[in-house]
Amino acid sequence: MTLLTIENISKRYGPVQALKDISLDVQAGSRTAVIGPSGSGKTTLLRIVAGFEQADAGRVTLDGDVLADGSAAVPAHKRGIGIVSQDGALFPHLSVAENIGFGFERGAADRERRIAELLDMVELDRGMLVRRPHQLSGGQQQRVALARALGRKPRLMLLDEPFSALDTGLRENMRKAVARVLQAAGITAVLVTHDQEEALSFADQVAVLREGRLIQAGTPQNLYLHPRDRETALFLGDAVLLPAIIRNGLADCALGHVAVEGGRQGKAEIMLRPEQIRVVADESDRDYGGRVVEVEFGGAVCTVAVSLDGVALPPIRIKTSSVALPSRGDLVRLDISGKAHVFER
Repeated sequence: MTLLTIENISKRYGPVQALKDISLDVQAGSRTAVIGPSGSGKTTLLRIVAGFEQADAGRVTLDGDVLADGSAAVPAHKRGIGIVSQDGALFPHLSVAENIGFGFERGAADRERRIAELLDMVELDRGMLVRRPHQLSGGQQQRVALARALGRKPRLMLLDEPFSALDTGLRENMRKAVARVLQAAGITAVLVTHDQEEALSFADQVAVLREGRLIQAGTPQNLYLHPRDRETALFLGDAVLLPAIIRNGLADCALGHVAVEGGRQGKAEIMLRPEQIRVVADESDRDYGGRVVEVEFGGAVCTVAVSLDGVALPPIRIKTSSVALPSRGDLVRLDISGKAHVFER
C-alpha cells in the first residue's frame, strides 16, 4: 500500500530550477533513500514534504490526506511527520528525558513511562535520562533525536543526512540501529543522503536525483546493477564502462566476449561492476589479459589496476580480496562473472 505520493512537484528559486516534475511513491512501512550530488534538489524535496517549503506546482498526499496541492498546504506541525536532522537539533538546556518528552502533556500519568520506553526503543541506557546533550556522543544525540521524533507517533519519518556528522564506524552502526527501530515501530521513512553506500544499504527503494530531475527509482540492487545511464552508474559506485559490438547476446569488447543482458544488437556501451571481474594468473591459453600497473592495499578489499593488452583504454580498476594479491608488472587474465549491463540508447 502506498503511504506517501509525490506528484509532479516543481520548485524554482529565481533562475534556478531546483525540482522539475518529480513524481515518487513510497510504500507503507518501507524505507526510501533520496540520493544525488550537491544541488540535485534532494533537500528541497524533503522540505516540501515536511511543509517547510511550498512547491510551485504539484501535489503531496500522505495516507490519503492531501498535504499540499498548488497554493494550498497543510502547516508543517499538522502533518504528522517526524524529522531527524544532521545535528539532531536537541535543546541544549534540557535533559535527555525533557528532550524526548518535549511536547508531551506534562500532567500525563504515563509520561515518564513513555519516555523510558522510547529510550529503550533506541537502545540507550535509562541512566542517560538525566544527562544534557553536551554529555552525549554524536551517536547518542542522534538516538535521542530519533526517540523524540518517535514520541509524536509520526505517520512518516524524514531523515535529513542524520549520519553524516558521525565517524565512519559509528555511522554504519547508527544506520543499522535506526533501520531496526523504524522496522520494529512499523514507521515509513524517507532518508536524504549524499552517501551512496548508506542509501544502498539502508533503503528498500532508492531514488536518484540529478539537476532537479528524478533519473531513476527502484530497489538498491536494481539501480546498482541496472542503472539507466552512465552518470548514474558512476554515481552509485565504481564501474567499468566499455564500448562494444553486440551479436547474439555476446559483447565483443576489450575484455573479449562478454555475455550481456537483453536483446540489443550492434554498437553499444556496456557496464561491469569491478566485483564481477576476477584477476587470475596468466595462462598460456588466455585470449584476453593485461599487465598489473597498480596495486592498492585496502585491507579486506583491495584495488588492482590492469592495463589491457593492445587496447587504448585507461587501466581497468578491479576490486579483489587481500589474499594472493598480484604484484605490479604481473601478467594476468581477467575472468568475468555474470552478465554485463547494456545502456539504453
